[in-house]
Amino acid sequence: MGRPSNKVISSNSTQLPTNKFWVWLLIPILAIVLYGNTITHDYTQDDAIVIYDNMYTTDGVSGISGILSYDTFRGFFKTEGKAKLVSGGRYRPLTPIMFAIEYELFGRNPMIGHLLNILFYALLGTILYFTLLRMLKPKLSESLAMWISLAACLLYVSHPIHTEAVANIKGRDEIIAMLCSISSIWLGLRYLSTPHVKWLLGSTVLFFLGLMSKENTITFLAVWPLSVFLFQKELWRRAIRPWIAMIIATLAFLAIRTAILGFDMGGTPMELMNNPFLKIDGGQYVPFSISEKFATITYTLGKYIQLLVIPHPLTHDYYPRYISMKTFSDLAVITSLLTYIVLAVIAFRSIVKKPILAWGILYFMITLSIVSNVVFPIGTNMSERFLFMPSLGYTIILAYFLFTWLYKKTSLSVVVGLLGIVCLLYSIKTITRNTVWQSDYSLFTTDVKTSTNSAKVLNAAGGALTTEAYKEKDLTKRSAMLNQAIEYLKKALDVHPGYKNAALIMGNAHYYLGEYDAAIKAYERALSIAPGYAEAERNLAITLRDAGQYAGEKEQDMDKSVKHLRQSYSLRPDDVETIRLLGIAYGIAGNHTEAIKYFSLVVEMNPTEEAYNNLGLAYGNAGQQQLSEEMFAKAKALKQ
Repeated sequence: MGRPSNKVISSNSTQLPTNKFWVWLLIPILAIVLYGNTITHDYTQDDAIVIYDNMYTTDGVSGISGILSYDTFRGFFKTEGKAKLVSGGRYRPLTPIMFAIEYELFGRNPMIGHLLNILFYALLGTILYFTLLRMLKPKLSESLAMWISLAACLLYVSHPIHTEAVANIKGRDEIIAMLCSISSIWLGLRYLSTPHVKWLLGSTVLFFLGLMSKENTITFLAVWPLSVFLFQKELWRRAIRPWIAMIIATLAFLAIRTAILGFDMGGTPMELMNNPFLKIDGGQYVPFSISEKFATITYTLGKYIQLLVIPHPLTHDYYPRYISMKTFSDLAVITSLLTYIVLAVIAFRSIVKKPILAWGILYFMITLSIVSNVVFPIGTNMSERFLFMPSLGYTIILAYFLFTWLYKKTSLSVVVGLLGIVCLLYSIKTITRNTVWQSDYSLFTTDVKTSTNSAKVLNAAGGALTTEAYKEKDLTKRSAMLNQAIEYLKKALDVHPGYKNAALIMGNAHYYLGEYDAAIKAYERALSIAPGYAEAERNLAITLRDAGQYAGEKEQDMDKSVKHLRQSYSLRPDDVETIRLLGIAYGIAGNHTEAIKYFSLVVEMNPTEEAYNNLGLAYGNAGQQQLSEEMFAKAKALKQ
């Protein structure tokens, strides 16, 4: 079979076995095997935001209009003003619409969500293979194009960095965005060889759907011309039409997004959990200097490369201060900066003779750019799911070196064996990592041991332990879980002193331990951080009530009892139990006038037999026998 003269071929590429039509089946089979263990997993992490605690998703098909009409977070927060806590807001309606349809058909069923994630991931791997094969053929022999495409896809599908996107149902936005983006390129390449309008239309629609799944798709506006320039430069005139169609789709998406969210690309939130580039100065948060910010960003860019090459340890949480503030004097920052400079030089020097290498490097940089914090703030330092798109650049570079450089020096069996070993190691890590995503409890309590300085996961682990401890029947185990939770929450507050939720949960943990004074202190701290914090006020009132009862019954300290109960009453003047306890406390203390006052309030609010009996005793103790007898008579009447 003849080959065009513009092909770039390794000297022994013709020795490779020819294309087999069935080899692509290895890719979806591998995807299903690797992630099959997630089928029985529960909802985790951000699934609450877009699925089971989202008022539009849980409305099923009837909620789709709400999904299309508001910020993606609106259905979770359910009120105006909170949807844009993340800089710039989020408009990603496609996957929530899918979740709404699933909810309509199957109800609250995480198994369906996990199954569909696996199937979409398998489909992505398959489409990716045919896209790479079609892209590489103009520069390579058919057999070499097949082997590089197959190797890149097997490495991509097995890479553990993708566990967050696939094992977490909410991660479908990453899968669908990548699937639509790659499918758009595939149909665009088909249009280059056979310029039928159906390929052009299909490519445009898929690109628009990718944008509706996640904004990262927009980076393929640069990937398309890059791919044409490196592999089919002679068809650049024909490639302009698909590119213009992609631009039109992008403008349409941005117009819709702006109509829904407004023209707001995001300011600079002064809350650490939504802006990692803050530091404490003079007792308050202030922004990093420009140098500090970009040194920290540079460090995270290097961290991404490290996770691609050695995906260990993995964690779902890279919030502050998993990554501490960096400066350009840090060796790791300098190393990261030099690495990217070298990669850029290699890419541009490889454009003519090694277009695959150039494409892999430039694709990685282009698709990573939008989540790098360089273009605009994304609300966190980094995340493994942000590598879902860019990781393809790494796997195609690795596949290229295996079947060109290494193949020249060894043999096919050695190359395939090495590929198999790498895929096996990746697969083992993927399967074991998937088990961590079984539930929020397993995820948070595992990853807190990796993200040891992240306020967010320390808080999440503390919350998960507190929730599980509440259900635990073994008192020794329950106490140990609550004390561990408190340690995590203390550290969360050390990292982020203004973390109101950590203070709240710490109060809950102390309350379950019966440590009322510590619980009161924690709730008061939460309220000092966020005055009017409704949940903290409610929990503080309950704790003060129970502390007052304990002080009276167990410590025989009526002054302390009354003090706590009055504080509780001031927070919840409609709580009948608090008022009843105040009546008892004043009665025991000998203040019968106050006892009558509070027992009378109880009778007004909840006129039960017990309420009248208590009021009757109070009147009797105060020497008002007639009123006492009247109350006892009313109690007796209620009993009958």
